[in-house]
Amino acid sequence: MTQEPNPRSQPAAASHETAPEATPLSPRKALVGVAVVLLILVVLAAVGILRRIHAGTVLAQRTNSLAAPTVSVAPAKAGAPVETLVLPGNVTAYTDSPIYARTDGYLDRWYYDIGASVKKGALLAVISTPELDKQVAQAESDLATAEATANNARIQADRYSGLVKSNAVSQQDTDTFVNQAAATASTVKSAQANLERLRELQSFEKVYAPFDGVVTARAVDTGQLISSGSGQSSGTELFHMQALQTLRVYTNVPQVYSQTMKHGMKVGITFPEYPGKSFEGTLVRTAEAIDPVSRTLLVELDVDNRSGQLMPGSQAEVHFKTSAASSTYIVPASALIFRREGIQLSIVTSSGAGTVAHLIPVLIGEDDGATVEIVSGLNPSDRVIQDPPDSLIDGEKVTLESTQSSAFGAGGL
Repeated sequence: MTQEPNPRSQPAAASHETAPEATPLSPRKALVGVAVVLLILVVLAAVGILRRIHAGTVLAQRTNSLAAPTVSVAPAKAGAPVETLVLPGNVTAYTDSPIYARTDGYLDRWYYDIGASVKKGALLAVISTPELDKQVAQAESDLATAEATANNARIQADRYSGLVKSNAVSQQDTDTFVNQAAATASTVKSAQANLERLRELQSFEKVYAPFDGVVTARAVDTGQLISSGSGQSSGTELFHMQALQTLRVYTNVPQVYSQTMKHGMKVGITFPEYPGKSFEGTLVRTAEAIDPVSRTLLVELDVDNRSGQLMPGSQAEVHFKTSAASSTYIVPASALIFRREGIQLSIVTSSGAGTVAHLIPVLIGEDDGATVEIVSGLNPSDRVIQDPPDSLIDGEKVTLESTQSSAFGAGGL
């Protein structure tokens, strides 16, 4: 049998083939590869930087838009021609006087209580002053002593004046007695003045009404210790009186109407306790100067109150028949800005730089609580911010929430 050859018996060198040799990378290809990698890195970096710049720009724009307050504006409504200017008025008595004691003592008796009508010169109270009475008695005795001394000195001076002519006495002694007579005469005048002063104080034991009026307060009672002087010292106020036959009504008129205030003009005055009824007042005087704080003119009206219907201290409404000196506008009360510069409104203007708020000073007229009449400071084309934020400053950029074509409010004042 023919024996098969055993493959394991073949020489080891016959089972191995020769491997091909690797081709070396050329320098040019290596540079190209590096350049491609660098290009990819530059592109990625540029894309990242551009994204960051875009995000920063968007953030800045968003921040600026959020920083600008959003406001709502509307044009002011033109006010109707003013026929009656209604202003609040303060009612006071024509004469208002506290009554103090001019002497010290104890209240012996009082005669009128609050609400009593008294005439000028009526006895209001009597003050007991026993110490002052003793001082008056002492002053009377001092005067009598001074008069006796002065009389004796006068007699001596007359006697020596007659004897000196015959050289019976010396001129020096005569001059001495004459001077004594003059000195004692001055002492008499001093004693008389002191007695008159004390009697004058004694006359203040009786307190009289200084004018026709009504007792509105009584601050003392029988037996109470009374101190002389006014309220700035330790004085005791006995009574308080007011003259009510004529009442004074004071009101502050806006500057724009000041030139229409004429002395003697008749003005209607109403009171809440008399609905539907009007009282006539007469403009008697003005302050003749504008208050630099409120920009108003203080005027005084006199009202006849002989009927006793009106009371001082009450609130009144003064109705002036007048017309506005310029165009007026109606804005909501919430549009007003109250700062140390005075009352202001904020209006907006638009340009290429955006919408900007401007603060302008204004003068108000009538105010019904919801809307306010602007008598000076606004123009017809102004757009007014309805409810400006407290932090709003002049020249600040704002964002308009909505632009309304209709005017503020549905009606005028």
